[in-house]
Amino acid sequence: MYGEERYFIDSLQELLLSKALAPHEKDFNLDVLYGSEVDAQAALSACRAFPMMATRRVVVIRDFDKMKDNGVFKLLSDQHNPACVVFLVCSGKPNLSRHPYRALKEGGIAMEFKALYPNQLAPWIEQLAKEKGFAIEPKAVHMLSDYVGPSLSAVSAELGKLSAFVGEREVLRAEDVVQASGQTREFNVFELQRVVGEKRLDEAMRIMERLLQQSSSSSAEANRIVSVLTSFFIKLWQLTGLQGQRVPENKMASAIGVSPYFLKEYLASLRRYDKRALDNALSSLLAADYELKGGSQRSNRLILDLLFRRILAS
Repeated sequence: MYGEERYFIDSLQELLLSKALAPHEKDFNLDVLYGSEVDAQAALSACRAFPMMATRRVVVIRDFDKMKDNGVFKLLSDQHNPACVVFLVCSGKPNLSRHPYRALKEGGIAMEFKALYPNQLAPWIEQLAKEKGFAIEPKAVHMLSDYVGPSLSAVSAELGKLSAFVGEREVLRAEDVVQASGQTREFNVFELQRVVGEKRLDEAMRIMERLLQQSSSSSAEANRIVSVLTSFFIKLWQLTGLQGQRVPENKMASAIGVSPYFLKEYLASLRRYDKRALDNALSSLLAADYELKGGSQRSNRLILDLLFRRILAS
């Protein structure tokens, strides 16, 4: 198993462990190993061992591509133990044309889990919320996707927090997403996105300052602000292409992964940002992201201050 979307891989591993072994069989018949920590020959021996007082055993190896000398696993394809289920997880994308991956693919199953497209995220958020026992408003879906990003693992974790936050209530609302994040109705990253879309520099600066002040980690908050605004400007950039193709508005919303409820707000922002301004915004956000992640000695506040001036004063 490999790919950017770890949620599916983790879910499959959980499903495997729940179905392949009874609880009392796991002590002697389950090995969960990590490629960077285990010797390749020892891991291969675990895959060749036979079950004890059970019909099968299971070996899970996470970060298999980080295992030194994992080429010995080519032998597993030729001499597979039928009583052992081997579940290999790669942290990156392996070269399937080379051994041991080529041999393993030929003798078993290789699956890639790609990151979701923006228009696929909303239905998954609704589905995950339903699995946790509550419905979720369309506005809350949109806010959550922008706040957390495209990772379903992160979405699932955030929905777990929100489930505890709303308690017995059956519908998750937009204000719950804001309040559970520790932000306020007036000063939150979604309000910041709105005023940036309206090109209101002074108001953007005021909200940014308050967000950094009320956060327990200014670094995490600064990175969240850049992440949300990057998603916002990418959607505006996508809209320029859709407009050029004369795509109907209802299809535009689906294509960029936002609720039709929010599309007018995005289109209004797009009228304020021509192609040159969008290019400037995206390159400025990229530079800010680099600086926030160690590429500069400037403070988080100064990096964001310069970012907003570059975007909104142009």
